[in-house]
Amino acid sequence: MTKKVKESHKEMPFKLFGMILISFPSLLFKSGGAFLRFKREAKKGGQIFQRELVKQGIDKSTADELTEIYMGGSNIVKSLMSMR
Repeated sequence: MTKKVKESHKEMPFKLFGMILISFPSLLFKSGGAFLRFKREAKKGGQIFQRELVKQGIDKSTADELTEIYMGGSNIVKSLMSMR
């Protein structure tokens, strides 16, 4: 191998790190937006779930408890922590 090729191989990890570092803010922004959309949809789903429970004749306190259990599945942070 020539000296130039060897130097090129040594610089590769730094170039890769630089490319990741440059794209990190946009990745963070996109994933943050997706997370907020997910939480908003989960909240809407929980409200609809609770409304339907009450409409079907379940009392409010039981509907609250069941909705809390239902919404527990949409807590991503808690789910990830339980996987540790």
